[in-house]
Amino acid sequence: MGFFWTLVVLVVAMALIWRYLGSYMVAVFEGRVHYLAFIERPIYRLLGTSPEKEQTWKRYAGSVVVFSGLSLGITYAILRLQGSLPLNPQHLGAVPPALSWNTAASFLTNTNWQNYGGETTMSYLSQMTSLTVQQFVTPAVGIAAALVLIRGFSKKGSPTVGNFWVDVVRALLYVLTPIAIIGGLIFVGQGAVDTLSGPVNVHNALNGVSQTIALGPVGFMEAIKQLGTNGGGFFNINSAHPFENPTGLTNLLSLLLILCIPVSLTYMFGKMVGALRQGVAVLAAMTILFGCWVGFAVAAEHQPNPAVQAAGLTHQPTGNTEGKEVRFGVPSSALFGVTSTQTSTGSADAAYDSFTPIGGGALLTGMMMGEVTPGGVGSGMYTILIYAIIAVFLGGLMVGRTPEYLGKKIQAAEVKLAGLGTLVMPITVLAVTALAVSLHAGRVAPENAGPHGFSEILYALTSQGNNNGSAFGGLTGNTTFYNILGGIDMLIGRFGIMIPALALGGVLAAKNPVPAGAGTFRTDNPMFIGLLIGVILIIGALTFFPALSLGPIVEQFSHGKLF
Repeated sequence: MGFFWTLVVLVVAMALIWRYLGSYMVAVFEGRVHYLAFIERPIYRLLGTSPEKEQTWKRYAGSVVVFSGLSLGITYAILRLQGSLPLNPQHLGAVPPALSWNTAASFLTNTNWQNYGGETTMSYLSQMTSLTVQQFVTPAVGIAAALVLIRGFSKKGSPTVGNFWVDVVRALLYVLTPIAIIGGLIFVGQGAVDTLSGPVNVHNALNGVSQTIALGPVGFMEAIKQLGTNGGGFFNINSAHPFENPTGLTNLLSLLLILCIPVSLTYMFGKMVGALRQGVAVLAAMTILFGCWVGFAVAAEHQPNPAVQAAGLTHQPTGNTEGKEVRFGVPSSALFGVTSTQTSTGSADAAYDSFTPIGGGALLTGMMMGEVTPGGVGSGMYTILIYAIIAVFLGGLMVGRTPEYLGKKIQAAEVKLAGLGTLVMPITVLAVTALAVSLHAGRVAPENAGPHGFSEILYALTSQGNNNGSAFGGLTGNTTFYNILGGIDMLIGRFGIMIPALALGGVLAAKNPVPAGAGTFRTDNPMFIGLLIGVILIIGALTFFPALSLGPIVEQFSHGKLF
């Protein structure tokens, strides 16, 4: 399938998914879907809760922290005890402490950053119980957090924002698991491996060479990897491996799975607040930025690779094919890369370190915008609503009255929380990057010198701080320094935004709406869409442009031209 028809199919499919999956999720989280009640109700009894027992935002946030802490501890323990546990046909030993910490923090935060080669480090039990289970749970927590902020706008004078345990159970049972099962069947049907048998040893009698081919429970892990915007693959080369992503159809399916829930959440938002146009406005801002970045990346990757030119190979008529899978080609690889970095997925079907400086910069800046176009499962929704509150505040200043969003006054508390939510990521990323380039342990990790070496450090810590997980492969991240620093970076990037979002939901839910007046700033028209886009771009540019100037920008101009 050509790139043009891939885009056509993607757009048409996403339009249908937006409407029907979004409507289905509204029914799920409003408690109107019960076909798995025989599983759902016993879980509530086991947890000692029910849909009627709603929580304040503080109790809700406390549940998030307790659940996340337990998940972190269990994941870490399994990795450390791996060598003594079953389902380990390769007899792999315990994962080292620093790497176990980084991996546990990574999969807990929906980052799925991998400082290891999966097929040579993780047993089947670790892949299934530590990593795949977390790839179900963490997007469910993200959806739950988005629901709190959405309910903040839809509730009136309410001290409660829902029930964390109920929201997570419903997300798992009715949304993530059914779609992942269907997606997994398609992956396996197309050729993705899914077995508990050990590696296969193959001997070539013609040349006397023997090879060990890794196998494992891959196909169904691949489905939730993409659906949950996780990105943690079974194999070291992720979706470029034919056992993970065997055909063009699975490549397209990966794109659909990555985008379907983040996009559909905008429909759910519009319906739950009683104004679908509000959801459309948010989706429009997401789509415009996403489309611009796809065009930018594809154009950049159609240019010759300057590193290849420097090696004397000046004839590159098809653009930068270095590091690209021949099964997918240049434009599809650029589309996959933008999709992966504009969400919190981080999966890859090409070598991102081999992109042109500006092509790699497109991936990097997609993360620096806060991953809201459309962002990760749940996290993209609550983060762009934080940006929307900032935009409404600015719009209110323009018309000279107290800003309002969906009938709720945006006052000092909301602006402070929104400001914290927007600034915690760039402050964290820039601080840990400065630390990394200031210390010997950080500077020795890049395999390249100069601007590209700096880009490798900046990309890694931006990816982890945004809970993305993609990487420029030239950085040696499996060191004690980067494992510990990266784990801290990921935890702050996840909970430093999520907790303010939960607090915002609680503050807004307690307010009563005010009627719209003649001076009310509309938030469902092109002017607001433009303002929201401007806020996202300005915050990203003001905070990260100096760092970008030291990395991909100077590297590109050192070769004489932008395009």
